[in-house]
Amino acid sequence: MIHPAGVREWRHQDVVDPKGHEIGVLEAVYVSTATDEPAMATVRTGLPTRRRPVFVPLDDATVGPDYVRVPYDEGTVRKAPAIGTDDVLAAEDEQAVFHHYGMAYRPGAAGERRLARR
Repeated sequence: MIHPAGVREWRHQDVVDPKGHEIGVLEAVYVSTATDEPAMATVRTGLPTRRRPVFVPLDDATVGPDYVRVPYDEGTVRKAPAIGTDDVLAAEDEQAVFHHYGMAYRPGAAGERRLARR
């Protein structure tokens, strides 16, 4: 289980894939609106002049001294839905993030969002 208090320390850490390849730098954490537990993160990827935040699930993520290891390969994460720098994920775009990773998406009973930025 990921402890929310420790998530704040993850910001600006390198995010790596299972083989240790660097994907990018952790930018922000999104929590589940149902449980208030960390669910997704945005990772800054790309060239220095063309960086963009992409989403990656935090399920089964592990933390090392200077990195966060996610269970998805670098290529999969880099092709994930992105947002503009300083943007937030629009409610209508949430489903695409979940589907990119093969995860089921169900909004709340009254159509509430699944993710909130912390």
